[in-house]
Amino acid sequence: MESGGAKWNTAEELGEKLTTAGYRIMTGGLGDLPKAVAKGARKSPNYKEGTLIAILPGFDPSLAEDYADIVIATGMDQARNVIVANSDAVIAIGGGAGTLSEIAYAWSLKRLIIAFDLPGWSRSLADQRIDERTRYPEIPEDKVFRVNKCTEALLKLKKYLPKYTKRHSDIKFKE
Repeated sequence: MESGGAKWNTAEELGEKLTTAGYRIMTGGLGDLPKAVAKGARKSPNYKEGTLIAILPGFDPSLAEDYADIVIATGMDQARNVIVANSDAVIAIGGGAGTLSEIAYAWSLKRLIIAFDLPGWSRSLADQRIDERTRYPEIPEDKVFRVNKCTEALLKLKKYLPKYTKRHSDIKFKE
């Protein structure tokens, strides 16, 4: 993703708008997308320490120290994508295999998924159901929601986030 390109600009604008709206932002922590999101988030008048969280695949937290306030170095490699996907909502901007796995995990974990109509898995999966399971009978339009603009993403968050409250519960703790 190049600085000044459509994905970079979207990520930067989204970071600023999410922060201004009072959201915390969690990313996989590596690459240009987290950098762009952080740049935007730090432009917001509502930015404060703790807004940006990075969940890293490796053990070295210094890899994200320039663009995250809280860095969790998991050492879990790609398996850390399930942690990222268990956010309140997942917003995809393009993306490759890592984004694909985060979207699949988010679907299984019953999370709200918003996908920008930009090249990559976000475009390919936008307006689709990942499988035929009924995650929310009370939300007949449940799917990966397509958006073209950051303002649309915030509107989807406002409309749907209060409805996407279920959590995966197949593993139970027994006393």
